[in-house]
Amino acid sequence: MVKFTKQFEGQLVPEWKDAFVDYSQLKKDLKKIHLFTNGVEKKHTETSLIKTVKSSLGRLSIFGNKGREQSRVIQVHKKLASSGSNNDVYETELLEKIADDTDAAKEFFACLDMQLNKVNQFYKTKEKEFLERGECLKKQMDILIELKDAFKQKQANGESTQESKEDDSISCTISCEYDSVRGRTEEMQLQVSCLDNLEDNGEEALESLGSEEPIKANNEDSKLTTVSSRVFSCQGKNVKIKIPLTNPSRTFSAISYLINQSSSKKNGPDGGNKLQISKKKLSHAEKMIKGALTELFKGLNYLKTYRNLNILAFMNILKKFDKVTGKQILPIYLKVVESSYFNISDKVMILSDEVEEWFIKHLAGENRRKAMKYLKPHHRKESHSVTFFIGLFTGCFVALLAGYIIVAHLTGMYRQHSANTFYMETAYPVLSMFGLLFLHLFLYGCNIFMWRKARINYSFIFELGSKNELKYRDVFLICTASMSAIAGVMFVHLSLLEKGYSFRQVQVIPGLLLLGFLLILICPLNIFYKSSRYRLISVIRNIVFSPLYKVVMLDFFMADQLCSQVPMLRNLEYIACYYITGSYATQDYEYCMRVKYYRDLAYAVSFLPYYWRAMQCARRWFDEGETSHLVNLGKYVSAMLAAGTKVAYEKERSLGWLCLVVAMSSVATIYQLYWDFVKDWGLLQHNSNNPWLRNQLMLRQKSIYYFSMVLNLVLRLAWLQTVLHSSFEHVDYRVTGLFLAALEVIRRGQWNFYRLENEHLNNAGKFRAVKTVPLPFREVDEED
Repeated sequence: MVKFTKQFEGQLVPEWKDAFVDYSQLKKDLKKIHLFTNGVEKKHTETSLIKTVKSSLGRLSIFGNKGREQSRVIQVHKKLASSGSNNDVYETELLEKIADDTDAAKEFFACLDMQLNKVNQFYKTKEKEFLERGECLKKQMDILIELKDAFKQKQANGESTQESKEDDSISCTISCEYDSVRGRTEEMQLQVSCLDNLEDNGEEALESLGSEEPIKANNEDSKLTTVSSRVFSCQGKNVKIKIPLTNPSRTFSAISYLINQSSSKKNGPDGGNKLQISKKKLSHAEKMIKGALTELFKGLNYLKTYRNLNILAFMNILKKFDKVTGKQILPIYLKVVESSYFNISDKVMILSDEVEEWFIKHLAGENRRKAMKYLKPHHRKESHSVTFFIGLFTGCFVALLAGYIIVAHLTGMYRQHSANTFYMETAYPVLSMFGLLFLHLFLYGCNIFMWRKARINYSFIFELGSKNELKYRDVFLICTASMSAIAGVMFVHLSLLEKGYSFRQVQVIPGLLLLGFLLILICPLNIFYKSSRYRLISVIRNIVFSPLYKVVMLDFFMADQLCSQVPMLRNLEYIACYYITGSYATQDYEYCMRVKYYRDLAYAVSFLPYYWRAMQCARRWFDEGETSHLVNLGKYVSAMLAAGTKVAYEKERSLGWLCLVVAMSSVATIYQLYWDFVKDWGLLQHNSNNPWLRNQLMLRQKSIYYFSMVLNLVLRLAWLQTVLHSSFEHVDYRVTGLFLAALEVIRRGQWNFYRLENEHLNNAGKFRAVKTVPLPFREVDEED
């Protein structure tokens, strides 16, 4: 049975961790009472028959009420806070001696009262926040419904202007507003009379916009988000459409809109500056409202979980207190907890039902099942067949790999001066590329397993849903199945060569293997974890176009993984060159190494992962305005310079380039080690309760953290092999390079665990449990 402490810490929302009941501190205070009570009992032990009889009589129904009144050993007072707020504050008064150590008992109840007051205060704050957001979303829904009705009525009347034949639209007064991050705002307003007033058509669908109170959007991140806003006015009221610049299409749309507005100013007021509020814009607004409702519903569920976990925490600690002291405190104090605000308030439940009703009625076409897929996604049940196939494919992989190693040893393919160099030039890059890729995936599965064991909520941090989330068994199944297929193909390929088939006859096999995996990745059929495959493709797209997409944790986490896969990317570059240029047909194995364009491309491939990560840091600095992102950007710039000098040294092995490699790599290594230990892992805190670690640790053995830091330091120094040119005897240098690349992948797997642990405990990346989704409509006054 799982202990309540682990269950409690595993289910709490990491961002709200400090707002939950400090269960561990209450246990420490109770332990003081327990230790003192045990010491006193050893000195004088007494048995009182009279007390036993009285306690038994007290349980009878006749004396029950009197017994309860006489046994009240505490009294909880409820009063207003001294600050003048409407918050209730609870204080416990001891009516009789509870434990032998009275001070310890007072300290326990003082801490208990403080926790109850803290929970109530936080719950009120979050409840107020969600209620305001719900009220705002309700007005957003009203505006969206009215605009939809206006379009339907316009279509029913058969009216359409020349500008909107292809897409029906409502033409209204438009103004444009562009907000920058650090207060650099540039407003351009252009007033145009309403071209197609709905009043002329006898429609009054938008009339209520004039009577609505101004909508106050939740602008927690207004200073941290770059947005492009458009304001349209009908019936004398302005309604602003806010479009966040979270992807390239919106960014380019906003830029082109501003350029068009600037040119229209020069052309005069009638120079083609009429903008249409089209169905496309309303569809986009509907998606934004749908996302906001989903986030609100998720936040309300988090608040429900917050209430339930805290109730359980109070109940469990009071049970422990009764067990230690022998007093009946649980029914008295639990009654106070159950009557406190965070437990009796039903506003969250009502709002949750309303959000569910809105979503079903207006955004899911009265289809409850469709709505619940968004609001309450169900996690897939783990199947025993997955475990069976993991074992089956693991056995196949081990057998095929053993056969491959034996054949490779007999043929001498991996020897340093082998006559079959063509194999190392063509087939081996495919094998090493897949080996590094699936080793990384296997370690990711191990990380998921360890995160679950350590109660680290990686799903919350990655913002994964049931459709996209891979369990660790699924990851292991993908790894074992893929590696079995790869080992089998490579074993057949090498066996055919050994049997006398010419390389020209079998050289297409590695290319077909790579093509097969690419086709599986982009396969549109709903097989082989389609949602996860397409989520991976979308993440890669976000990384490639890093500056143009808003950065979430999953994006930069995956970009960090690519920084450890530079050898794999370079192998992929060589394989693409080998097959695309037709070198496999001419058997010109060194063609790609001779071409200048390919050698120059090697620089780009070495730079790209660090460049993408640097651009993500730049985008986060632009969105959030924190200088720490610029400092992190400098780390990746130093890594780019170090990678560039290594590639240059490989081409021209001179003393000057060697010195430059040592200098740049040393600076980059020190930079990276500092960021790993201090920023990403949150360690090396000299004032910490755990020497040179941090206050909160998920692993009990502190020595593991020290060992991990030393191991990370050693693996970060793998670049020294570039200087020392160390290699195994009679082994090809490519095998040595694969071994070092595998060590870097292992280092990254270790980094992943501690990075997520720090994020779970300290919210190091400042990612929120409930995202503040920007809303499309906002009424503004004419003065604005």
